[in-house]
Amino acid sequence: MHDICLNMPPMVQNFDPEDLFSRRCIWVNGPVIVGAGPSGLAVAAGLKDQGVPFIILERANCIASLWQNRTYDRLKLHLPKQFCQLPNFPFPEDFPEYPTKFQFISYLELYAKHFNIAPQFNETVQSAKYDETFGLWRVKTIRRKGPSSGAECEVEYICRWLVVATGENSEKVVPEFEGLGEFGGHVTHACEYKSGEGFGGQKVLVVGCGNSGMEVSLDLCNHNAKPSMVVRSSVHVLPREIFGKSTFEVAVMLMKRLPLWMVDKILLILARLTLGNVEKYGLKRPSVGPLEFKHTAGKTPVLDIGALEKIRSGKIKVVPGIRRFLPGKVELVDGQVLQIDSVVLATGYHSNVPLWLKENEFFSNDGIPRNPFPNGWKGKGGLYAVGFTRRGLSGASLDAINVAHDIAKSWKEETKQNRKTVAARHRRCISHF
Repeated sequence: MHDICLNMPPMVQNFDPEDLFSRRCIWVNGPVIVGAGPSGLAVAAGLKDQGVPFIILERANCIASLWQNRTYDRLKLHLPKQFCQLPNFPFPEDFPEYPTKFQFISYLELYAKHFNIAPQFNETVQSAKYDETFGLWRVKTIRRKGPSSGAECEVEYICRWLVVATGENSEKVVPEFEGLGEFGGHVTHACEYKSGEGFGGQKVLVVGCGNSGMEVSLDLCNHNAKPSMVVRSSVHVLPREIFGKSTFEVAVMLMKRLPLWMVDKILLILARLTLGNVEKYGLKRPSVGPLEFKHTAGKTPVLDIGALEKIRSGKIKVVPGIRRFLPGKVELVDGQVLQIDSVVLATGYHSNVPLWLKENEFFSNDGIPRNPFPNGWKGKGGLYAVGFTRRGLSGASLDAINVAHDIAKSWKEETKQNRKTVAARHRRCISHF
């Protein structure tokens, strides 16, 4: 990585001079990776193994900022650790089968240290655009000069390859509800929720019934709050384990031998035997099976870790969709009016890629690669994506391996060709003299 003014190849020295001097310009002799979460770290580790230089840009002040700053304290990995480890680095043997949030963060820090990965923190990408004329990416950022400093500077990176590793969950989704501004109580998103400790005795409306909504409701119960969980649409609830084995592990094993529709039927039968009929508690199942629903709608099944028992006992109340908020109350679509003290929006996340990547062929308008897994990791002109598979950490790891291998192959070929060109020029100079 060098200042472009000093070390750029001749073919890229014709940029607009005003643009050149108004910001710091840096040539990266390898890829720029945007995002220092698990996906970005996994790509970086693969490139390190193959001797390819790179830079990681991270807008937060730490690795895995989603895990560190925007998750609740009781969170554990929903899948066994062997399905969540990153390439070439297993979890410590003394970690439990389902590591806690804090253990997972510790694992990621060990991973970064093991592979000597040092992201550029406090640097937010404003735009990334492919320069057709020179065949290079121009990545413009704002760099904060210190965690408490308000000072900023503009930086532009010039590179041959760009890896988008910001993931599917980079920004919170906050739906608009009529009257929410006049509600008057405490409103927070699940990404800001840490624990139910401050909610004891309160009537809390949890909006959303995915894994976050279920776990937040359970956590509120455990802290003596009275949650009502809004279930606006159908949802698949599965046990986390079936006959002592992870449900995910059972599904993977079955899919090696059976078609997806049959695996779905088996999972639903096993769920019915284990959990009973969940529809009578207001949790209506989709018309298609859990795996097909995940593949077509991108919605992950809820893996129950105790919330269903609280729903059966009435400690978590399941309610339909919201019509509007009133001061201190919420009116539901069935006409019920509930007195509530606080609201937790477990309404999910979305990709922020369309906000900064100036490209509309590889990524769709919702910030997800147009080609589904396993073909959504490589675009044109040196553009790559990792962590958009909707298959969790195992999908991100597979993409990271492919991306690192592909970039390393191109980088080595170009480096070899450049050396030959330099050697040929050197020989011509000697013969001329």
